[in-house]
Amino acid sequence: MFKVVEKFRLTTGAFASDKGYENNGVFIVPISVKILGKEKSYRIQEHGTPDYKLQLIASDGMDWEHVSVSLLSAAGNPVNRTPTWDEMNFVKNLFWGEEDCVVQFHPPKSEYVNRHIYVLHLWRQCGKNFETPHKSMVG
Repeated sequence: MFKVVEKFRLTTGAFASDKGYENNGVFIVPISVKILGKEKSYRIQEHGTPDYKLQLIASDGMDWEHVSVSLLSAAGNPVNRTPTWDEMNFVKNLFWGEEDCVVQFHPPKSEYVNRHIYVLHLWRQCGKNFETPHKSMVG
């Protein structure tokens, strides 16, 4: 089920929205990263200075749920790298349930649009689950 985290909605400036926009808007999520052995753990930074911020644009129009993901420094400046798998998974779990399947598309070249080099996107068709390969084939 697609959901937004209201407390991170951008409510001032050029891209401001409010609850009336429902699942559509810009969200800035401060996060911290903790390394536990070989694994990274991401969590929302409620207090203090975050390691960086996720800039998320969510929408649910035209029968698709969508979140674009880019990174900002703790000071709010763009970070020149694409989000990692772990960061994308963190965002997936913010907006969808653990058992929801969402995808990143690699469209045909003739349909490719690149508005920003360091942005990745998550997609899910409203009310539908993707057919996936058998779990033994993934990972």
